[in-house]
Amino acid sequence: MAVATTQSLEGLCINSIRFLAIEAVEKAKSGHPGLPMGAAPMAFVLWDQFMRFNPKNPKWFNRDRFVLSAGHGCMLQYALMYLTGYDSVTIDDIKQFRQWESKTPGHPENFETEGVEVTTGPLGQGIANAVGLAMAEAHLAAKFNKPDLALVDHYTYAIVGDGCNMEGISGEACSLAGHLGLGKLIAFYDDNHISIDGSTDIAFTEDVAKRFEAYGWHVQHVQEGNSDLAGIAKAIEAAKAVTDKPSFIKVTTTIGYGSPNKANTAGVHGAALGADEIKLTREYLGWDHAPFEVPDDALAHMRKAIERGSRYEAEWDERWAQYKTKYSEEAVEFDRLLSGRLPEGWEKVLPTYKPEDKAVASRKHSEICLNALAPILPELFGGSADLTHSNLTELKGFGNFQKGQYQNRNVRFGVREHGMGAICNGIALHGSGLIPYGATFLIFTDYMRAAIRLSALSRVGAIWVMTHDSIALGEDGPTHQPVETIASLRAIPQLTVIRPADGTETSGAYKVAVLNANQHRPTLLALSRQNLPNLAGSSIEGVTKGAYPVVDCEGIPGLILIGTGSEVGLCVKAAEQLTSEGKKVRVVSMPSWELFEAQDAAYQESVLPKAVTKRLAVEAGVSMGWCKYVGDAGDVISVDRFGASAPGGICMEKFGFTVDNVVAKAKAVLG
Repeated sequence: MAVATTQSLEGLCINSIRFLAIEAVEKAKSGHPGLPMGAAPMAFVLWDQFMRFNPKNPKWFNRDRFVLSAGHGCMLQYALMYLTGYDSVTIDDIKQFRQWESKTPGHPENFETEGVEVTTGPLGQGIANAVGLAMAEAHLAAKFNKPDLALVDHYTYAIVGDGCNMEGISGEACSLAGHLGLGKLIAFYDDNHISIDGSTDIAFTEDVAKRFEAYGWHVQHVQEGNSDLAGIAKAIEAAKAVTDKPSFIKVTTTIGYGSPNKANTAGVHGAALGADEIKLTREYLGWDHAPFEVPDDALAHMRKAIERGSRYEAEWDERWAQYKTKYSEEAVEFDRLLSGRLPEGWEKVLPTYKPEDKAVASRKHSEICLNALAPILPELFGGSADLTHSNLTELKGFGNFQKGQYQNRNVRFGVREHGMGAICNGIALHGSGLIPYGATFLIFTDYMRAAIRLSALSRVGAIWVMTHDSIALGEDGPTHQPVETIASLRAIPQLTVIRPADGTETSGAYKVAVLNANQHRPTLLALSRQNLPNLAGSSIEGVTKGAYPVVDCEGIPGLILIGTGSEVGLCVKAAEQLTSEGKKVRVVSMPSWELFEAQDAAYQESVLPKAVTKRLAVEAGVSMGWCKYVGDAGDVISVDRFGASAPGGICMEKFGFTVDNVVAKAKAVLG
């Protein structure tokens, strides 16, 4: 490589980005310097000339959103944030890259670093989140903008790499984005032809640009992404001019640009350059500044973002003041959404039921809850992965969210569970108070587990509506019958899993889910296909505590039956028979382990007294985890094998979910 000679102001800024990344990775002896070195020019042009943001108020509503989908290259984003003046990333934070409790973790984390919009790292998640961010912008713009006042008017920008484009989730999300015509979504493809294993030619030779054209995106190619700053700017301008399609800008770059021996190799992808190579890179790029030193001219130029951002926000504040005067009714709702306030008494619309009320599936009760809440909670926004009439998730009368109909609230995700999950996360992380929900069969959470896990990690207020929750779904057989699924979901930290037993408990589940969403926590509802009787002792309040007695006895019980979902009714019937035979039985409904574990010790003891060791748990899933609640003297009626293809009632009978078997097992526990 010939020695670079350009040291223009732009070159100083770009090299400042590169060397902050190089030095931070070197100090940590860990990280990915290659992407920041190669993508610095496109990122500089975007942040310097186009992005509207306020470093001193990272949560200013009408900011452009930036997503580094290739999250392993996070030093690119941290460098940009420091250089443009974010208080959340100081030079000391840069020096603490990847260290304990630092604000510069190994991948961008929205909950750790103010100004990071979404948590990225698992490849493809970021661009799918970006689709959700763009959908939220489109929905709110259609709902609140007026011909004379555009209150919601911002772009979503994302940088994706080869790995993002290889992961299937990006295809799911970007296909939907093209269908929807999200004109304010602009993605930059860092086309450097290198992944961890080496040249992408060993596994990835498709024409990505043509694929995105087929998705319905506007596609451009900047062939010299290392130096053609004018070409990058021209491509962004052209992308912004296309309003009816998302834009895909392929920018061909050199990974590790400036490193004489490691550029364009996998060696610079995920490892520090080393002292010798850094010295050579400094010589090549003409960089004679101390480690972590930024030239005054470069820093002064980049910090102009502070003044620009203050001006952008002030201009928007003036618009907002005009809007409140001219459109006061809409302004009240907009302000409520942004503030995160729920309407007074919203939960009162959730129905309760009596035993004489008709038995229906909890998926039907879910539909009733969604449609009771929809008129009073306009922030509810979501849909199903092509299972609307099985999941029963349509908001009746609120139309389909489609191109040109962005004000509507029913999202047709298509058969794209993984993409749906990440898109919902993006909608929630938009920060506008929207409460997204995504639905499919419970078994297909396996297709979207990474997105559900990230919803918990990222503190996302999403509601996951999962139906067909056990072997009782019947004839579709073991491929569709979740047995291990609930247990695996309960293993995810910060995810509230609720399996309601009847209509009233389903209302309780929605109360919890909405409150959780409002407090940036995800909730997963596991709902039945088969009809469930309404129980005399069920309650909304009981659900909020995770577990409570639905049937009790005088004094201290001799036996506690613990059930979830459809099996609670089974326990109630078994308790009636056992009580008629003189046994003292308590039936505990435990819709949510997580909510129960959040209660204080006194409440837990009141529900499951330690003195009562004879316990039987009944759940149509694997027994894993129930030992904590039944102890050594108890037992579990469970399904510790795959299901079978047969009518649901037959499956339940053959696997032992009958009153007779519960009674027999209970007597065995009692000895």
